[in-house]
Amino acid sequence: MSDTKSESSSTGSKSNFVLEVVQPGLAGLMDGSVSTLAPIFAAAYATEDTNKAFLVGLAAAVGAGISMAFAEGLSDDGKISGRGRPVVRGLTCGGMTFLGGIGHTLPFLIPSFHTAMVVAIIVVIVELIAIAWIRKRYMKTSFWKACIQVIIGGTIVFFAGVFIGQS
Repeated sequence: MSDTKSESSSTGSKSNFVLEVVQPGLAGLMDGSVSTLAPIFAAAYATEDTNKAFLVGLAAAVGAGISMAFAEGLSDDGKISGRGRPVVRGLTCGGMTFLGGIGHTLPFLIPSFHTAMVVAIIVVIVELIAIAWIRKRYMKTSFWKACIQVIIGGTIVFFAGVFIGQS
């Protein structure tokens, strides 16, 4: 009897973790990794100035992180949806959004434009693979299906930024 209760408690605990931490964190990581691509790469290609690209990326990562923290934290109190504590969800979502955006911003601290671009693109690829792995691990999505989904979305946004930056 206690094994069933323990198993049920463990399942509920895992479900709460997914709803309160993993899902908002994943949404934030996806948003930060993808939504900041266009402004960063547009600024990089428009100016070919790594310092300006870094500042745009930093602003995008900070702004997106704050926005997503408030959006997730204020979306519901968790009582009706069962999604857990809003402060935890908000901080997780906002923090992961910032992390997703700052990851491919940091390479623009490298003074060489072409080196910074190569490193930033590699970081984006790693970010997208990490997102696909998290989706596989916690959301039970096929790794390859998740890869295709995030790569298509990321590629579209990346090329939008490049196209706008070269205009």
